[in-house]
Amino acid sequence: MFGTLMLIAIPTVLFRLLGAFGVGRFATWRVSVLHGLAVMLVFTASAHFVPSALGPMPGHHDLVAMVPPFVPFPRLAVYATGVLELLGAAGLVRKATRPKAGLGLAALFVLMLPANIHAAVEQIPFNGEPATPLWFRIPEQVIFIAVALWAYVPARAAAARRADGVPA
Repeated sequence: MFGTLMLIAIPTVLFRLLGAFGVGRFATWRVSVLHGLAVMLVFTASAHFVPSALGPMPGHHDLVAMVPPFVPFPRLAVYATGVLELLGAAGLVRKATRPKAGLGLAALFVLMLPANIHAAVEQIPFNGEPATPLWFRIPEQVIFIAVALWAYVPARAAAARRADGVPA
């Protein structure tokens, strides 16, 4: 249940430790957290393309089962969201694309919320494991949305301050 959060937390701490040892790219918690989100997205996106029961993570069939009935072409939706997660991860690691990637990922996470709710309410298992309860899924998704917006908001706020003549 906490695996996805650990896929952000552990890389974040490792990136920040690299920053503490002088790797300038990871000199701030913000950049380390955003790179942690990118790592998580690479892992979760891979599940969109691999068969279920291939390893400890869910696979394509598990994710298709999560798609609510009102979404047309569920297999295609799973592939498309996997591609979008990979593009978002790539966008997060480049400073120039980080704000747009953050905004796009926040929108993607909001759009994926019905699938998470559907999976919890219908008790859809992942890779044979019990379904993650709704009380955990929604706050987890809110964390993902907040981190993605963190990639977007500070850059926009700094740009607005510069436009007003206030040094950023």
